[in-house]
Amino acid sequence: MDFRRDEHLNALRTHIFDLLVVGGGITGLGVALDAASRGLSVALVERDDFSSGTSSKSSKLAHGGLRYLQQGEVRLVYEALHERQRMLRNAPHLVQVMPFMIPILTKDGVISKKIARALGSALWMYDVTGGWRIGKLHRRLRAKAAHAHFPTMPAEKLSSGYLYYDATVDDSRLCIAVARTAADLGATIVNRCAVVKITHDAHGVANGAVVRTAEGDEFGVAAKTIVNAGGVWADEVRTADEGRDPHSIRPAKGVHITIPWDKARNDIAVVIPVRRDRRSLFVVPWIKNPDGTYRYTYVGTTDTDFAGDVDESQCSVDDIDYILEALNQSITTNVTRNDVTAVWSGLRPLVRQADGTAASGKTADLSRNHKVAVSPSGVVSITGGKLTTYRKMAEHTVDEVCSRLGRRSTSKSKRLTLIGGRGFERAALDGEHAHLAQRYGTELDRVLAIAAESPAFSRPLIDGLPYLGAEAIFAVRHEMALTLDDVLARRTRARIVDRRATLASARQVAELIAPELGWSQQEIDAQVRDFVESCAREEAAGVVSEAEYLASTRQD
Repeated sequence: MDFRRDEHLNALRTHIFDLLVVGGGITGLGVALDAASRGLSVALVERDDFSSGTSSKSSKLAHGGLRYLQQGEVRLVYEALHERQRMLRNAPHLVQVMPFMIPILTKDGVISKKIARALGSALWMYDVTGGWRIGKLHRRLRAKAAHAHFPTMPAEKLSSGYLYYDATVDDSRLCIAVARTAADLGATIVNRCAVVKITHDAHGVANGAVVRTAEGDEFGVAAKTIVNAGGVWADEVRTADEGRDPHSIRPAKGVHITIPWDKARNDIAVVIPVRRDRRSLFVVPWIKNPDGTYRYTYVGTTDTDFAGDVDESQCSVDDIDYILEALNQSITTNVTRNDVTAVWSGLRPLVRQADGTAASGKTADLSRNHKVAVSPSGVVSITGGKLTTYRKMAEHTVDEVCSRLGRRSTSKSKRLTLIGGRGFERAALDGEHAHLAQRYGTELDRVLAIAAESPAFSRPLIDGLPYLGAEAIFAVRHEMALTLDDVLARRTRARIVDRRATLASARQVAELIAPELGWSQQEIDAQVRDFVESCAREEAAGVVSEAEYLASTRQD
């Protein structure tokens, strides 16, 4: 089945499915892919857009998590590092090896020489636990070599550094690749389709759901089993099934900021200390230029309890100041709020204690292990976990589904290459179309073919950013993008790279994709207005100015 929403909606209305998945983040999409690869008939519905929640707002890393090892979560780290290798193999265009450096600051720094020795031992454990699978072991760097990788760091405070290897991944592009691969295997995948209620048979067993589309249509979906993969919204799905809120999720907010690369000039990812609470932040170079330099760097993440409305995970002044304080303690270029080009914040769906009470302590200290549970009506809920272990989480969930269906089946997803990765050669990442290669893999020729259709498609989508107009058209035609925000925030990452530049081009992009989506002038205006207002809500510390708003919404 092609990845066309109208075709998938029709199938959703008419078929009886072995499995209905609720939630289109990486966990739910992973479940759909694993189940479809085993031959189950699968449907997935997502209330908003694929990855619109936590799965587009992560730190964009495929890693074991060194700090989890320091917290004694050896099994979690082992599993995550094993899954990291599968991601590198199954999505070679989207997941790339990245060197990471931990600088040792012995003057006014958090990491003393004594702590540095302990850190070296931890990195050996990281290698043994599975870090070696990437093909390289960690090593110690002299101060001069460490400073060369991060030249804005004060040289007089730098004693040495540790170099180790993990990987980066475009989280939202990964979700789209998983969704389309599942669809290729026969899964029915629909965004902008919310679950209104879970239905039950005469014996109280869940047998489907009533859903409502963005167009206002409401109908029933029949399914033999249901998986709740709602993330931080998982309790809402459980309420629709069980009739009460189980309070099983403890949301933790994570905030990142994007700054111009010149402010950091790091050629690899760096882990910097936060003196205030003895945590650490990632400083990751982003969007590579042909000459090997980068355009941007992002810094994060925070890790704090969140007690607000999970539909509005806003960044605050305190969040930005926390990151800037830590960054400025490690570099000499004095980054200010005015330098911040974008922010993004997401909520991690951490699991509460079994009795439903909030675990004590900081969210940063809570386990990232996942949990599979079954309600009295038979709805299978998958909660917790982390981006890197999404495939393993899906495997465990579908094992439970197959058990309930009375089917003997093992996961086929360990070596299941995602769309765009089949036949992909990593040499393309250094070629003429490197930007397209690392986003579309072997499908880059399809994007180039669209670019050849019209001069408007071959021009930059956003001034100063590498995206082409053809990418927006490809998103609408082949990736189920339905709104301006779908294109600017998730199919491309323009919104979280450079907010001002993206706002300045928002109307132009809306007009570009309008013919593909059949938008009237009134709808174009509404899409631009919604996008600008959404940016303003998200960036509470740097709300869109009146001038920016007027510039983005004016009609020429």
